[in-house]
Amino acid sequence: MYSRHSEKSIREALDDTPVVSITGPRQSGKTTLAKLLADSSWSFLSLDDEVTFKSAREDPAGFINRLDRAIIDEVQRVPELMHAIKYSVDRDDRPGKFLLTGSAQILRLPKIKESLAGRIEIVPLYPLSPSEICEAGPPNFLSLLFQGEPPSVNDVVAGVDLLTVIVAGGFPRALSKSSEIRRGKWFRTYLSTLLQNDAKDVISFENTEGLSHLANVLAQYSGQLINYSEIANNTKTSSKTVSRHMQLLEQFYVVGRLQPWFRNGLNRLIKNPKLHFIDSGLLTAIKGYNSTRLERDRSLLGSVLETFVYTELHKQINWSEFFISIYHYRDKDNCEIDFVLENNSGYIVGIEVKASATVRSEDFRGLRKLFAIDPENFKIGVVLYDGTQVLPFGERMFAVPVSAMWQ
Repeated sequence: MYSRHSEKSIREALDDTPVVSITGPRQSGKTTLAKLLADSSWSFLSLDDEVTFKSAREDPAGFINRLDRAIIDEVQRVPELMHAIKYSVDRDDRPGKFLLTGSAQILRLPKIKESLAGRIEIVPLYPLSPSEICEAGPPNFLSLLFQGEPPSVNDVVAGVDLLTVIVAGGFPRALSKSSEIRRGKWFRTYLSTLLQNDAKDVISFENTEGLSHLANVLAQYSGQLINYSEIANNTKTSSKTVSRHMQLLEQFYVVGRLQPWFRNGLNRLIKNPKLHFIDSGLLTAIKGYNSTRLERDRSLLGSVLETFVYTELHKQINWSEFFISIYHYRDKDNCEIDFVLENNSGYIVGIEVKASATVRSEDFRGLRKLFAIDPENFKIGVVLYDGTQVLPFGERMFAVPVSAMWQ
């Protein structure tokens, strides 16, 4: 069993909030973590169990009213329970009364009529980070960057070893497989089963074949600006259908959209969001890549490495004690930055990703422009690369090995 860095946040939420929800993709470890946090006084009910599911669906109020403190697993299967949970905590708002797990962004589902605003804290649980896999403590990568300091790196992971980490991804069951071939088969089955079962079950969505086809097409666009018309042409559907189906894939934690960063007065910005998958292992499996192919053809690595960094940043932002937002930047002069992070104090950090073992001064073009836009709040710019050393490239600019993210 892996120790999860999100455990601290969940325990804190259970101490002062009536309803806590652990949400994230299926097979990311939500149920295992929920059971770890509970003691013998908690009831455990899984809605993946058909008898329990039928009981909850037939009489949501009666199902909830008989519970004192409970873990309800895969709560998205019976959205009607949310109203019954609200009514229960309105009568008895003890902290930690309900611990929910869900494999969909439950508050965005069309059947959810009750937000539980003010009564619920949602803690995302993504697939494992390399720091969790290595059984290390939570990394201080983001805290150092917002202090304007480059991170250090001790045991560098680069070259083929880095590619192996990227292709493996972070799903615990996939990591337990004996080879990349076995993991690839697991990922493809995972995606197919997820879309066929959950899409029908949770949102009564019948066109699962179209949803699966879209997921495969979107793998070719990971790390790129979203162009609905182009994707629609490639899937032989409409832009409206692509947008709606992409929202479903977001709700089930298959893909995510990265919004653009902007400042008032900046008129030449590209305001399209970027697309990323939520796990680099899933992405490479859909694309049919393995570490050997990525090593042989580095031109394929760029979007995969960028997605890997995207997912790792999301995990670390959720562990952070501070509120941090993540964006991308691109303007009409083709100046771009893969990731712009901004905290609630207004400080900004720029991160560019380079799928190479070398870095040049030109690789900092976008980061220098970000510095010029807001020099007062700009803390640091880093180019993450497949190298071994932290190297300065001018004022507040550094080349940093990718593996420094989880050191």
